[in-house]
Amino acid sequence: MSSHPNQITFGTDGFRGIISRDFTYDAVRKIAQGLADYIAYKHMRVTEKPHVFVGYDRRFMSDRFAAAAAEILAANGITAVVSAEPLPTPAVSCLTVSKFGLGVIITASHNKYFYNGVKIKQNGRSAPPSVTAELENYISKAVPMKYDGAPVVKRSFKKSYLDYLNSKARIGPLLSKLPGPVVIDFMYGAGAEVADDIFNSKNIIKIRAGCDPLFGGITPEPVEKNLAELIDTVRKKGALMGFALDGDADRFALVSDKGRYMTPCQIAPMLLDYLLKRNTPKGKVAQAVSMGYLTRRIAKAAGLLFEETPVGFKYIAEKMISEDVFFGAEESGGYAWKGNIPERDGILTGLMFLEMTMKTKKTASELYKDIETKYGKSVFIRKDAKLDKTIPNKHSFAVKLKKKLPKTIIGRKVLDTNTIDGFKIILDNDSWLLMRPSGTEPLLRTYAETESQENTGKLLEFAARLMEH
Repeated sequence: MSSHPNQITFGTDGFRGIISRDFTYDAVRKIAQGLADYIAYKHMRVTEKPHVFVGYDRRFMSDRFAAAAAEILAANGITAVVSAEPLPTPAVSCLTVSKFGLGVIITASHNKYFYNGVKIKQNGRSAPPSVTAELENYISKAVPMKYDGAPVVKRSFKKSYLDYLNSKARIGPLLSKLPGPVVIDFMYGAGAEVADDIFNSKNIIKIRAGCDPLFGGITPEPVEKNLAELIDTVRKKGALMGFALDGDADRFALVSDKGRYMTPCQIAPMLLDYLLKRNTPKGKVAQAVSMGYLTRRIAKAAGLLFEETPVGFKYIAEKMISEDVFFGAEESGGYAWKGNIPERDGILTGLMFLEMTMKTKKTASELYKDIETKYGKSVFIRKDAKLDKTIPNKHSFAVKLKKKLPKTIIGRKVLDTNTIDGFKIILDNDSWLLMRPSGTEPLLRTYAETESQENTGKLLEFAARLMEH
């Protein structure tokens, strides 16, 4: 992403930038004008243009940036409604199915406190790449109209989201029958805005639920290094489990009753296995190329098709809309399944884990042990490394690495490779290694999964050696 206002781009999920450098009132107004121009072009023969909902998270000045975006939309004759309170991102997605044609949310998701951003929502999920590419074109040429005092409506839609969650999870009966305590870490994010309405059981222990634009000095990303307080609380309270939500509550992380952080490659198979027992299995399993092999094995056992997508939940969401997808998962903690909107939702995922615990009468570690016994072990590690320079072309990067690839790695035959998003190597026992350059910064993301800590470490070491040659 460039700090130049004419080069606003939408990355994996939206536009993000450092507040006052890249993310400014001018940038927000330019995005809003570009969206207004896009709407005008797409609906030029329609009398009534789609209404737009503008939401925001708990970040510094998010509410003011939301108001600025709504004012530009209103100046263009578009009915814009601003949320009366901070909301989780999935709530805005939900509203684009039931009440609004488009949604805008001011959020930087899991990024550090000094970032903010804009996500565009449509048909219950993030706007697809085809739409954001068009938007970027309109934004680059946009000249924001001067706000003329056109009315901007402010309303609370929290109840609409709560009704949606209740319709999918039957929250009241669920919480009343919990056999023990569960710890929920809101990481000071927008998920806490609905916490008292949903998680109002004596068995629920809430941590980091207050409003703090600095996120307590941590990054609101639910990965192991940021969850020490959750892990410690689960152990001290003897909890059934703990789960965490990121800054805008679309990502989910799980800590077992043993106080162990569980990777997305362990969470996804637990969810999929339970959903297959809960619902009639029909459709395919779609997951990001950076995810694990246990879901593939479960899909095969259930007779379901399996497909990998590039990294970014928008690719899974698009498949959920255009194809018959039973379950979708991504490595950054996003999960969705048939019957819901095509959007990752950390709160809904948490409610599903509560249901799993209640229905099976098993703790998180017991549930995962069942998966391991039936489908094998998973040790997944992601390691990010700084590079000397940015690698702009992922495909040419993959082609170069493929030429240097030996026939065996860590004593296992190389079975297959793919270049969906970076370079993925699959070994003959399902173990795999993915090397994925950022494309926008000098960073290489390396992912590996095997049946043991030792072999996963060896795969990551192999990746480092491959990059050196």
